[in-house]
Amino acid sequence: MSRLPLHDRVILLGVSGSIAAYRAADVASQLRHLGAQVHVALTAHAAEFIGPVTFYALTGNPVLSGVFDEPYEGKIAHIHIAQQADLVLIAPATANLLAKMAHGIADDLLSTLLLATTAPVLAAPAMNSVMLAHPATQANIALLQSRGVRFIEPGFGVLACRTEGYGKLADVQTIVQAVVAQLTAARDLEGRRVLVTAGATREPLDPVRFLTNRSSGRMGYAVAEAAKARGAQVTLLSGAVAIPPPAGVEVVRVETTEEMLRAAQARFDACDLFIAAAAPADYTPERVARQKIKKGGKGETLTLRLRETPDIVATLAAGKSRQIVVGFAAETENLLAHAAEKLARKRLDLIVANDVTAEGAGFETETNIVTLLFADGRVEPLPKMSKREVADRLLDAAVALMQNAA
Repeated sequence: MSRLPLHDRVILLGVSGSIAAYRAADVASQLRHLGAQVHVALTAHAAEFIGPVTFYALTGNPVLSGVFDEPYEGKIAHIHIAQQADLVLIAPATANLLAKMAHGIADDLLSTLLLATTAPVLAAPAMNSVMLAHPATQANIALLQSRGVRFIEPGFGVLACRTEGYGKLADVQTIVQAVVAQLTAARDLEGRRVLVTAGATREPLDPVRFLTNRSSGRMGYAVAEAAKARGAQVTLLSGAVAIPPPAGVEVVRVETTEEMLRAAQARFDACDLFIAAAAPADYTPERVARQKIKKGGKGETLTLRLRETPDIVATLAAGKSRQIVVGFAAETENLLAHAAEKLARKRLDLIVANDVTAEGAGFETETNIVTLLFADGRVEPLPKMSKREVADRLLDAAVALMQNAA
């Protein structure tokens, strides 16, 4: 009989004071069914929504709610559990608790546990959308991310206050999958250097305008996050995005395709794996106006002369030695034919092809539908999945190529 995926892994589930606290019971139940030992810490406000008896029945373990609760004979409970945990999951995580975490406040059991643990922390926020968007909350989230806390993004929906917006606790299954991914991640990139490009570049027309594309950077950021989780030293060359960077990843900001190329060239020799997930602009204006281009107001037309930008992945692949080089092909027609042509012409080891017109794929989506094409002729279509799942499947393939090349 095969072992359950979370067999004997110790998870500390912190529940803070939100109406979504009742959903933490389902999270605890599912984690236990996957083999985990679940210990629950309730804040006083959380206990107003759901009592400790419920969690005791679901987990079989004593539920902690006060700093002076000592259910483990001869052991200080909040130190013992904090040090035993393989993972700390905060679900739901309120704005108040996130503020305490960010500023090291330990005025109750759960916040004290968080200061006493060295385990990785996953937080699933749940709050009113205005509270979530408040600069203080966003600053606290950014600070926690910089320290390695991973966040499970809240969803959009009807909130407890009867308004619609972001702030709804993520689905139970999403939370459970994030826990499984965190605790079962391969460490097959330990000691490896991974260079990733992501996002859109911007080619200036004048001081206020530029040419760009629809890339959100989500795919490249997911690749960087997944590579970091697998033990790699990751450098992320990022164009314009509106998403926070993955924790523990070196981020280098660039603006134009030429800047991204120079940044990649400066780091390519030191890397083992280069993944070009960015969507660099293919053309740039021949001439950039020094002043804002004015509209005449007479229905006039404007002609722009454009020249090709350098092909980043082809340029680097041409000079590769031991590196594995992975490209992306975002297409709107003849997907496999165009991707195969790029794979060969650019001397890539692997290309990730996706039809950006397909529902659930392409730019500005949480999911993707891709096909992996290999230099040896293999073709591996993947079903629709989250961009993080795509990233892990891509890294599985890249690691295999690295091992075969060794």
